[in-house]
Amino acid sequence: MYQENVVLCGASAYERKYYFNQDFASLPEEVKKELQILCVLYTEEIGGVLTLEFDEDGLLQFRTEALEADGTYDEIGSVLRIKQLREEKKELLEALQMYYRIFFLGEEE
Repeated sequence: MYQENVVLCGASAYERKYYFNQDFASLPEEVKKELQILCVLYTEEIGGVLTLEFDEDGLLQFRTEALEADGTYDEIGSVLRIKQLREEKKELLEALQMYYRIFFLGEEE
């Protein structure tokens, strides 16, 4: 059975907008702000669109995309920045995965 990823949040350099999925409104405000800063700074630095999505296993994935005609999108920088974010925000990302698995997938700790 195919199941779509669940978007947590995202930002677009094209629309200069940030999106937060209200299904996660119960997250602490500090976490929401940290996610917004992470996404917006990424798109300001790299360009394109960044979304943070939970896959069917509850793992948080960084998904990026850019318009084909976008010559300013930094594809190599994107890979490096995501790797850096995964290291710097490891504790936050793991906590979000645990939150998702418990409250959305119904798993026990």
